[in-house]
Amino acid sequence: MNTILRRAVVATAAVALGLPVLAACGSSDSGSGSGSGSSGSGDKTVRLVSHDSFVASDAVLKQFTAQTGYKVQVIKGGDAGAAVNQAILSKSHPQGDVFFGVDNTLLSRALDKGLFTPYRAKGADRVPAELRSDTKDRVTPIDYGDICVNYDRAYFADKKLAPPQTFADLVKPEYKNLLVTENVATSSPGLAFQLGTVAAFGENGWQDYWKKLKDNGVEVVDGWEQAYNTRFSGSAAGRKAKGDRPLVVSYASSPPAEVMGVTPEPAEAPTGVATGTCFRQVEYAGLLSGAKNTEGGKALIDFLVGKTFQEDMPLQMFVNPANRDARVPELFTKYGAKITQPATLDPQRIAQHRDQWIKTWSSLVLK
Repeated sequence: MNTILRRAVVATAAVALGLPVLAACGSSDSGSGSGSGSSGSGDKTVRLVSHDSFVASDAVLKQFTAQTGYKVQVIKGGDAGAAVNQAILSKSHPQGDVFFGVDNTLLSRALDKGLFTPYRAKGADRVPAELRSDTKDRVTPIDYGDICVNYDRAYFADKKLAPPQTFADLVKPEYKNLLVTENVATSSPGLAFQLGTVAAFGENGWQDYWKKLKDNGVEVVDGWEQAYNTRFSGSAAGRKAKGDRPLVVSYASSPPAEVMGVTPEPAEAPTGVATGTCFRQVEYAGLLSGAKNTEGGKALIDFLVGKTFQEDMPLQMFVNPANRDARVPELFTKYGAKITQPATLDPQRIAQHRDQWIKTWSSLVLK
């Protein structure tokens, strides 16, 4: 499976916010052991519950086992929003010991439901303060990425048209019928993009902005996979599918994914990033309340925020490491866009308004 498709499942994260969603949960054994279905004292299997796009190299997981004696069993629960909802629904009998993949758009819901037990990870001091949203150490930041509009360089070169760079550009007539985005109610990047417009235009301005965007022909699809790999003309899969939208809501790290494995390496990626349209997304890991193997869970969280895992992660899941000491691969830095001023919103503000913003957006855009 192509790396960008693995990252896709994070990006396709259906949120079903405020509504319990039962996801079909499968488990996959990762690293150096199969694990077992039982837990107890002395259990040497630690169970990581996550979304479908969690990926780590076998060598890295084997290193964790060598260092700690614990084997990792990865239990995948669908997309990120569904996995969070399932973890909440099964809180009294948790599926595992650690949950990875709740992001800042959904964090408050998980915390309010008491999903996590406080634990301050070893190495947490190497995570910048701006990524830490919980003062009680119920979760540890593991990675971050920026949701941004990506553009098809070839399309804009052929049309001799400058690609858009800001939210305001997207409603201009020259970009009519060019943008595809994900449904805010069913997609994590779709929601992040909408939150970016709230940050940019404020509580009194974002609705008018979306009316203009709708009038300018924005197309809405269910999730990232459809938007990026079917409708977007700039991705390899989109070209194969004859996608005709040269603008898509994706990640600032999508361009290096388009280049990975291509020989010879091009001077630039076939896709670019509109750097003035970005919203920062942070993913966290936490020790599940009621975890049976708490010591193994703590050891795994320490490992997830440590340099070995953090330096493996960028080219596995196409996200930025939260640990400031972790090196980022050259491919990532050469072809990815560095976002210095992403839009952000306080997680508490998101918690207070998220569900109403989604309802309002749906009534404005989907009618």
